[in-house]
Amino acid sequence: MGFFSKFKKQETAKPVCDPMTVYAPAAGTAIPLPEFPDPLFSQEALGPGCGIQPTGDVVVAPFNGTVTQVIDTLHAVGVTSDSGVELLIHIGVDTVAMNGQGFRASVKTGQKITMGQPLISFDSKAIKAAGHPDAIAVIVTNGDEYQGVELVASGEVAPGAPLLKLK
Repeated sequence: MGFFSKFKKQETAKPVCDPMTVYAPAAGTAIPLPEFPDPLFSQEALGPGCGIQPTGDVVVAPFNGTVTQVIDTLHAVGVTSDSGVELLIHIGVDTVAMNGQGFRASVKTGQKITMGQPLISFDSKAIKAAGHPDAIAVIVTNGDEYQGVELVASGEVAPGAPLLKLK
């Protein structure tokens, strides 16, 4: 081992993710989907999942994977896990009307992501001031490819805690 090899940048390992688990993308309180404040999500029109009533202001990657879409108005992001789970993370209800105000994306479509990596930051006060609930929907958009999607968290969740189990 040569002298300069000691200075070689060490790569950080990707967090190990269970391929059948979606981890919490935000800090807050887990909400069963039927209790989510938007019927589009609560009636599973876009797929099964859950909600999070946020206590923080950042949405992070819920697994290792790829950003499939950052919505132009920055209120939602689509991500796909390395194992094929397709997820929509939608911040707030009817926040598309805010035209991106109060939201900032940290990633771009096509970008590889690592669990816990910041995806979008948001301003809950601005969302509420605009008259919208700030609850975050976490939806498995390809849920029909699984035998079931179960909410495994209750109460307070931290980013990276197991949230949904797929069967």
